[in-house]
Amino acid sequence: MKNKYKNFIALLLIGFLLLPSIVVIGGNKDRSGEAGAPELLINPWARSAGWGGANVASVRGLESSFVNVAGIAFTNRTEVGFTHTQWLVGSDINMYAVGFSQKLTETGRMAVNIINMSFGSIPITTTDNPEGDIGTFNPNYFMFALSYANVFSNSIYGGLTVKLISENISDMSATGFAIDAGIQYVTGVKENVKFGITLKNWGTSMSYNGDGLSIRTLLPGTSSQFTLEQRSASFELPSQLLIGGAYDILFQKDYRLTVSGTFISNAFSKDQIVGGLEFSLKDLLVIRGGYTYESDIATSKSTTIYTGPSFGATINVPFNKEIGSGFAIDYSYRDTNPWNGIHSIGIVLDF
Repeated sequence: MKNKYKNFIALLLIGFLLLPSIVVIGGNKDRSGEAGAPELLINPWARSAGWGGANVASVRGLESSFVNVAGIAFTNRTEVGFTHTQWLVGSDINMYAVGFSQKLTETGRMAVNIINMSFGSIPITTTDNPEGDIGTFNPNYFMFALSYANVFSNSIYGGLTVKLISENISDMSATGFAIDAGIQYVTGVKENVKFGITLKNWGTSMSYNGDGLSIRTLLPGTSSQFTLEQRSASFELPSQLLIGGAYDILFQKDYRLTVSGTFISNAFSKDQIVGGLEFSLKDLLVIRGGYTYESDIATSKSTTIYTGPSFGATINVPFNKEIGSGFAIDYSYRDTNPWNGIHSIGIVLDF
């Protein structure tokens, strides 16, 4: 009875993924620029960013909360992580991610992630003061994500994330909610064949509110003032459907080469195909690289800042091999045009 219940939940989660995906796949390049909250598409974690998010089927642990929440189900005990990203080096934009994942029961796992994106200080200008010199303001993106993942069987893993999104400038703000859901399927004699599907950023529309939309003016022909409040147009979230597969090529006992690929269907931009390789040397040094393709990415008609290539590495330092505790240092780089690329460096503690 218990297994039947778990299978029912797994099928329900798959159904949840497939039904909204009809709307997601209906998107096309002509809708580019119509969505808001673009920060939801930025991977804040160095490890998975190193191969462009090609690891939808094979991602494990804390970073799964961004790529495919189902991977949180593989958390062994407790993971704590922090990553700093220099977004488009030279633009003074920084992203910080901190989070932890925790094993709750034999089958249940949970994770919490907090992501902040800052843009530095920007001079305040007005119609009367176009040159500024009246102060600065600091735009800010903030996201809080709560995730739960479950082991449904030896082959099926699934999870769900609820996200609170907040955007702020000096006198206006917008708030919204979104849901991510994902499934991973593992098979093969050595459990080296993996498939994954995830629906991301399916949620409410957002709109800005605040004093920045209010104007004090005079009634025509009188000296009486009144406040005119403008309405901000609402915008949708950049939803995605990702479908991926991965295959582990095992060499002896301590060497692994993973070949991975992901198809990304974007509701508000061009679809993408991401391929990647990851080589693990005794799980002490892991090197990875990826390439993201979309139509016209290498031409002047490109609608993305990415040029395609990405790469990264992880150094694992074990504390106790028997229980698998230790810490890891992750680094990744993604090439962009314009600006000077995206650098991420982070640390993950496993204890």
